[in-house]
Amino acid sequence: MAYLPHTEKDLMKMLKSLGPKYLDELRDLIPEGLRSTELLNIPAALSEQETKELLVGISKENSTTEEYSSFLGAGTYNHYIPSVVDHLSGLAGFYTAYTPYQPEISQGTLQAIFEYQTLICQLTGMDVSNASLYDGASATAEAVLMARRIKKQSKGGKVFISRAVHPEYRETLKTYLADTESEIIELPFSMETGETELKAINDLEKGEEATCLVIQSPNFFGVIEAVGTASETIKKKNGLLIAVVTEPLSMALIKPPGELDADIIVGEGQGLGNYMNFGGPYLGFM
Repeated sequence: MAYLPHTEKDLMKMLKSLGPKYLDELRDLIPEGLRSTELLNIPAALSEQETKELLVGISKENSTTEEYSSFLGAGTYNHYIPSVVDHLSGLAGFYTAYTPYQPEISQGTLQAIFEYQTLICQLTGMDVSNASLYDGASATAEAVLMARRIKKQSKGGKVFISRAVHPEYRETLKTYLADTESEIIELPFSMETGETELKAINDLEKGEEATCLVIQSPNFFGVIEAVGTASETIKKKNGLLIAVVTEPLSMALIKPPGELDADIIVGEGQGLGNYMNFGGPYLGFM
């Protein structure tokens, strides 16, 4: 879109609406004690090459993952990204792709989505996958909403979530459920092992309805949770188990939640081929 500056006519129209007759009169709105009496020390304009050299010089003051190892984690991991990823993601068919309303002209996009869903199913051990969500946090919240629908709960129900789940995911869930009657119950974790303690679920009284249990493995502290035990515990109370995974590649090394009787698996897909990008945006999987 071309930049169209304000015309003289536009300026006069705005001034008429504001009150002053001239632009300089706008300065009168600034208290005299706050006005600058000296010209600002703004350097002269730079050429493109000079600007790039300046900004590159400033950026060199930062420490990067090319020099140091990053242990921030929390859903953001520094993986090597093959150069072909940049090339493929820059192709117009992917970069501008939207919902393929006309499948007869979207075969390439549909094939890519199918391949993605197939690989997510293989990785998680589940039968079906959707075509991604916004991020791991929103995917977790959407999974809880889905559990409420599966349980046919228009209101009420207890949603158990481990305090060893990513804190931002827990905050997002609270936002999603703010206008519902669902009760969020946060489960503590062992200070010795870092594992989630499930006693509160076992203590549910007869007649109290459990919607689901949300548990992350490896959890926020890097501890591998007993997903199978968690599934067995919540299902005794007729609830569903939602397993959260912030590092999808971990499922290639340990038994995926789908093989441990999880009902819904969600997580953060950054580790599948995205840069860290200052913390986002990424993608969620389900």
